[in-house]
Amino acid sequence: LDMAPDSFDDQYRGCGLAMTEELLALKSSELQKNSRFAEVWPKAISMWHIRGSRVSPLSSKDQAIAIMAYTMEGLYKEFNDQVRVAGRSPVSYRDKFHFKTLHFLLTDALATLRVKQGQKCHCVYRGVKKYKFKAKVGDIVRFGQFASSTLCENVIHDFGNSTVFKVQTCHGAYIRNFSRYPIEEEVLIPPFEKFKVTKIIGGTGNVQIHLDSIGTYSKYNCEWLKGGDS
Repeated sequence: LDMAPDSFDDQYRGCGLAMTEELLALKSSELQKNSRFAEVWPKAISMWHIRGSRVSPLSSKDQAIAIMAYTMEGLYKEFNDQVRVAGRSPVSYRDKFHFKTLHFLLTDALATLRVKQGQKCHCVYRGVKKYKFKAKVGDIVRFGQFASSTLCENVIHDFGNSTVFKVQTCHGAYIRNFSRYPIEEEVLIPPFEKFKVTKIIGGTGNVQIHLDSIGTYSKYNCEWLKGGDS
């Protein structure tokens, strides 16, 4: 558990409108280059229509469809695997990361929802099975990916043999109204949120790591608009 230095962590500060103007061409390009994106995006559109085509309080239907796509089976693992390494270099992001559309739309959607939800912090749990994280109290860390979590009051405390994070997130947003699985009461945490490890409970088997938000950190900003081909 560390600051995930290779993560692509753009927050698109000051360039949301410019990115939105680029989106149509970028999405068209990525639907041709990325078979997984091309497979799931139309399914997400269909599911979004079935659910009533809700947009508000988001600012576009693409934001709503992006959350739907992320929460459907078959996309989030490959997407997050790439998010964790796409920030190794600007070239790596530009030439190898063909989830630029989804990354921007999710980041923008979470920022929009966070404002509409009153910019409040959430107490959430995130369980990770079969993977041990090394951390010590006082460490400063990021997830370095979009991290799904569940509101504390809705969690059954039986995570089995795993690492459980109890997280105070102030940059994550409650996405239930746009999720494929609204019953999960999901809060989605962005890659760039920064946390301090405040407590570690347990040892072998089930470990609980407490993380408190201490702001954000991004190495990249508006990287796509700096030029280059997708």
